[in-house]
Amino acid sequence: MIRLALISDIPQIMRLVKEVVPVMRAAGNLQWDDVYPNPQVFEQDIQAGQLWVAEVDGEIAGVSAITTEQYPEYAQVGLDINEEAIVTHRLAVSPRFQGRGIAAALMQQAEDVAIDRNIPILRVDTNSQNLATQKLFPKVGYEYKGEITLQFRPGLKFVCFEKRLSIQK
Repeated sequence: MIRLALISDIPQIMRLVKEVVPVMRAAGNLQWDDVYPNPQVFEQDIQAGQLWVAEVDGEIAGVSAITTEQYPEYAQVGLDINEEAIVTHRLAVSPRFQGRGIAAALMQQAEDVAIDRNIPILRVDTNSQNLATQKLFPKVGYEYKGEITLQFRPGLKFVCFEKRLSIQK
């Protein structure tokens, strides 16, 4: 089941993050650490009505922020950041639940939000070392757009993807 997150979900979400970070770092993906993402970031997402969780048997198995927040650096690969887009951030699935289609379901939720809001463009970025998401995004219809750097994450490279829907604006 996918639903909007509640403030009361933050402890479970942070447990999920603590499970995910060591796996990410072991794979060379240094995108997340002990500082980010943190409870305050998730609380802001919840207050903005943009944090979604995937539940399996009452346990939070995945999380995703579904926003309209685009980084200025997306322009590095020719994306027009003045076009309104639904952008997925902070996508994570607990290692205990990986391989069950949860990340794909959360990406489908982003598409559902885009359709509900009549926004035909979806975007997502991921660390260049995150091979799992780089395989996932094309499988769910996203097109590779190129590699960027982000000012607030120096030394890391990110890969951008975009999906365009055929809905009338």
